[in-house]
Amino acid sequence: MDGEIVPWREAKIHILTHGLHYASSVFEGERAYDGNIFLCQEHSERLIRSAGLIDMKMTMSADDLNKAKYDILKANNLTNAYIRPIAWRGSEQLGISAQETKTHVAIACWEWPSYFGEEAREKGISLKTSSWRAPMPNTATTASKAAGLYATHTMSKHAAEAQGYTDALMLDYRGLVAEATGANLFMVKDGAIKTPDPDCFLNGLTRQTVIKLAEKQNTPLEVCQITPDELKQADEVFLTGTAAEVTAV
Repeated sequence: MDGEIVPWREAKIHILTHGLHYASSVFEGERAYDGNIFLCQEHSERLIRSAGLIDMKMTMSADDLNKAKYDILKANNLTNAYIRPIAWRGSEQLGISAQETKTHVAIACWEWPSYFGEEAREKGISLKTSSWRAPMPNTATTASKAAGLYATHTMSKHAAEAQGYTDALMLDYRGLVAEATGANLFMVKDGAIKTPDPDCFLNGLTRQTVIKLAEKQNTPLEVCQITPDELKQADEVFLTGTAAEVTAV
């Protein structure tokens, strides 16, 4: 936390932290497999880019972040783990303006074998279409992994869970398929893969990896608009994300 190894129970922030009141924080979700962090550099670069998109200056470089992530894995004696870097504006100034605040950075890691649980990994999950929509790109920093963007995702997931579903399907502002609450979405029809164009939601790093793998294997893949009715006709649907990994629907 801000360059120091801090015990879990001692990692605290001030109650007047700007990031707590105004959601001025950005974060990443990463996984380590056998001691290697998947797309470590890319995640660090995205954290810095997300901070810039909400006009927040990072105090650490990508190299600094990379080293800190491996340091925290070693300190916790973990080789297979979930890693959560987060950067936020501090408590030096409270109000809409945050010009005088300092940017703080913390990185936590813990064992998290499966985002949806082992049963879901084996049997797949269920999705309920949310009444909330992904915002227009000129109304929110949709290319950033900013904390404030997840409020509607949390409400959508709660509503889906209350009705017995695992997660929520988010549509975009046009009523087209966007993503799940914390993962990107792919569909398969007649052996061809389709995935929504991320023009108003996060272009996930795992999503990008799956696209590259499909291209490498010469599997037909199209980035395009997908309607809810078209999704219902899919032969297969799956989610991708660092936490969710690849999960069937």
